[in-house]
Amino acid sequence: MRVLFYGTPDFAVPSLRALLGEGFDVAAAVTRPDKPTGRHRSQARPSAIKIAAAAEDVPVLQPERPGAPEFLEAARGLAPDLAIVVAYGHILPQALLDVPRLGSVNVHASLLPALRGAAPIQRAILEGRAETGITIMRMDAGMDTGPILHQVATPIAPDETGGELSARLAELGAEALIEALTLMEETGVEPRPQDHARATLAPKISREEERLDWTGPAQVVARKIRAFDPRPGAWTSCRSRDLKLFGAAVVPESGEPGLVLAAGDALHVACGTDAVTVTEVQPAGRARMAARAFVNGRGVAAGDRLS
Repeated sequence: MRVLFYGTPDFAVPSLRALLGEGFDVAAAVTRPDKPTGRHRSQARPSAIKIAAAAEDVPVLQPERPGAPEFLEAARGLAPDLAIVVAYGHILPQALLDVPRLGSVNVHASLLPALRGAAPIQRAILEGRAETGITIMRMDAGMDTGPILHQVATPIAPDETGGELSARLAELGAEALIEALTLMEETGVEPRPQDHARATLAPKISREEERLDWTGPAQVVARKIRAFDPRPGAWTSCRSRDLKLFGAAVVPESGEPGLVLAAGDALHVACGTDAVTVTEVQPAGRARMAARAFVNGRGVAAGDRLS
């Protein structure tokens, strides 16, 4: 089966062919254009998926706009049987989805119809969900609205971070994709329409959402810190400078919201109810470090107010 593979630039996979298994030929990998890097933004850094594709002599396409007529023509010229989309980051037009003979499938990191959108992993933790998973669906022109081919659920650990959950779901997604492709190729699978009345959304995280609100319950504050660990990082203001916090847990302490109750191996910060303890921080313009190192550097002390 000839496959057109769409993936985010950050999609790290040692081998596209190993991901799909035997019987699948990758016609091309499609990802976003290289990002400029360097002091003067004059160097182009290849993406992880581009590097993986190049190692296997798989052609790479990097359209600025996947809906552009020239890309549509290029996709048709590859004559794919199936398109596979993994967090590509663009809504593909129906004309492009219809290019492959067997249509297009998407790997989405939630149990649809819950958490449709760009940030299902972070929002699953933010909302305090006990469970999430992977959905393999047949794509249509909507935002994660297509019929479901296969789903696999997994619990969310109480102390799990966004990064840890992302890593687990990447492995689970690869397994679920192979299972779904096997079903499609060998036995067939009947797509199941989503119940749109039960749909919830997981839109892209905004800069303001990343800011911590110390007047909220400690449980909510701790969830936000875990959800945005390691990226983009939940932040607060400390001595008029941005400070990202990591390694959060709830502790039964109290004080004015935002007040640093203790500063040592961990920072204890009061919330609207209870308090949170954090073990790592990242001051603006510096690397992530242990809370103790930040305290020893006189970056924060008990009695300071975070806002």
